Amino acid sequence: QVQLVESGGGLVQPGGSLRLSCAASGFTLDYYAIGWFRQAPGKEREGVSCISNINGRTDYTDSVKGRFTISGDKAKNTVYLEMNNLTPDDTAVYYCATRLTTACPIEPEYWGQGTQVTVSS
Repeated sequence: QVQLVESGGGLVQPGGSLRLSCAASGFTLDYYAIGWFRQAPGKEREGVSCISNINGRTDYTDSVKGRFTISGDKAKNTVYLEMNNLTPDDTAVYYCATRLTTACPIEPEYWGQGTQVTVSS
């Protein structure tokens, strides 16, 4: 049974940092792509970043390039999203997702429950 569990969200001041975790179970990350998505209030869900664990290739949406870093720890079967220099525009519920395919971008089939990130002073 494929399961994704996010953690690491919270309240942070503008300019601060957070690291989100996506713990996977029911499959091995080694061969699959994992994406991070976010949905802000009143807005559509958008793709933030994606990692193809088979070759390490990463993709980012333009608004987070240079600030966010996605990485995978195969030993822990976990994908991380390191977020730096956060702004109020980054406030959203963040989800990790997969389709059990190898390449990015992905059209997710499996979703985690989400973790809230709030950037506010």
